Order: sequence, then structure tokens, then C-alpha cells
Amino acid sequence: MRVRGGPPRSPGALPLDPTEGLALRDPRLVQSLPVTTPMSDAPSTVFVLAAGLGTRMRPVTDTLPKPLVAVAGKALLDHALDRAAEAGLTEAVVNVHWLADQIEGHLARRSGAPRITVSDERAALLETGGGVRKALPLLGEAPFVVMNSDSFWLEGPEPNLSRLIARWDGARMDALLLVAPTTTSLGYEGAGDFVMDADGRLERRGERKVAPFIYAGVAILKPALFTDAPEGSFSLNRLFDRAIAAGRLCGMRLDGQWLHVGTPEAIRAAEERVQASTRTPLNQGSIRPTPATEIASCRKPKDGSPS
Repeated sequence: MRVRGGPPRSPGALPLDPTEGLALRDPRLVQSLPVTTPMSDAPSTVFVLAAGLGTRMRPVTDTLPKPLVAVAGKALLDHALDRAAEAGLTEAVVNVHWLADQIEGHLARRSGAPRITVSDERAALLETGGGVRKALPLLGEAPFVVMNSDSFWLEGPEPNLSRLIARWDGARMDALLLVAPTTTSLGYEGAGDFVMDADGRLERRGERKVAPFIYAGVAILKPALFTDAPEGSFSLNRLFDRAIAAGRLCGMRLDGQWLHVGTPEAIRAAEERVQASTRTPLNQGSIRPTPATEIASCRKPKDGSPS
């Protein structure tokens, strides 16, 4: 059996029995099993981006892939997959490239949901958009969640991924992004990514010097958004811009605190913040829960207003 998109299995590898695949968690055992498309519009599958080189995390990532770097006693990849399982997502596709054998071995040792399939990018790194496009046959025809493997945050009163899935409305959205306020995000010093209007529609900051929201690395996407997408390497930003032009890129504000974990120094700061949060929960500290009036998500315009 072959890992999807990858080279033939090496001689001497353990024999695989397809009839045993459902009971085990080795990602190699489920490569040929189809993804079941859900009856509703709600996502049931997550694509976890784990193929990157992790250059800003060097020298740590010279020998350890960034998705396996531990924060709060758990690999970043496990944080992502566990949150997916808690939100009810039953299928996961994880792409691999840099130090791919380590990631595959780690996934093989997991137990419990979600069931994992590997999308092999050893031959060529495809960036965020190209990686998802390559894996579309594994993701099914329904909308799916995309998560950066290093997306890390402290939760507010309700889990953010569950909130995002509940907020999804395919009739009005091609993509729904989890966005975090730049002012409360730990370790982020950039100018922000998006502005969001009262109906939840996102726009690039353009000529603005700053924007109030940063993309938190989690989104729900329609497969149709990839129609006519190029083959090879490209960024999801290209498709976000396509959705913006159609008025169908929407956002939901993260309730809690987003933590930047891009460098070794940021990992240490995130560890300290996690420890502090165990003493002072977010809803008792300086990061207030987000009122419902501030959680926009492409609500239907009022009669007579522009769509």
C-alpha cells in the first residue's frame, strides 16, 4: 500500500491488512479508505497543515519537525488533533514533508479520534493552498476545517472550534476564518491581517497602517473555492482574496487569547502564559469573554442594505 501521493513503501515495512484499518491509528492503514461525505453542510473532516520547514524555530527544527514541538506538555500537532476531536470532527488529513517519517511515526502512536490519513508531500512542498488542493480527493465534497498545526490559543468559556463550526453558513460563506484581536494576542508584533465589518465580512487592511485582527490559523472552507486553483505550490491567501472579491470571506472573533508560537522564545512565553492561565482563568483575568454583539459572521444584510 502507498501513502497517498508518496513513494512506494520500503521493503521490510510491516505488512498491512486493509481489514484491520478501522481499529488502528497508524495513518498508513487508512490511505485507501474513502472519506464519507456528511449529509449536512457541517464539516466532519479537518486538514492539518504539518508539512512546513519551521525555519523560524531553528535550531530546534533542524532535527524535530515543528508540529512535534511540545507546548504545555503536548506536541502542537496533538493539540490541534485533540481540539478537532473535541469539536466532533471524525476524520483528519495531515500533510507531511519536512522530517515526514517522524510525524508519521508520531501519528501511528495516537489512539482515539479523529481517524488519520496522511497526504504525502515529500516530493515537493506545496505551501498552504497547494497542500490542501492536493488532498481534496481525501477531504470529500462537504466543507472542511483547515488548521495550522501550530495554531495555539487559550480558550474562553466555549471552545472556539466548536463555535466556528456552529457559525458556519455555506449559503453566505465560501470561507469562515477564526481571527484573533491583535491587541490581546501574545507574542504578535505585526500590523494585523484583516478588518471586519458589522456583518462579519473580512477585508484586507490594504493601505491601512494597522488592522485589528490576525488570522488565527483555523478556517472552514468550501471545496468549490479551489475551482480553477493552480497546481503546485501556492498560498491559501490567493483563495481568501477570491472570497473577499465575492463578498464571501467571513470571520469570527476568537474568544480567549491567541498565542504566537513561531520561535523558541515564543514557546517559552506561551508556556508561561499557559501556566498563568491555570491560576487565573481567562474569564477572571484581563482577557474578557467576547459579547455576542461582537461575534460577527456574515449575517444576512437588512432589506435594502448592500449584500
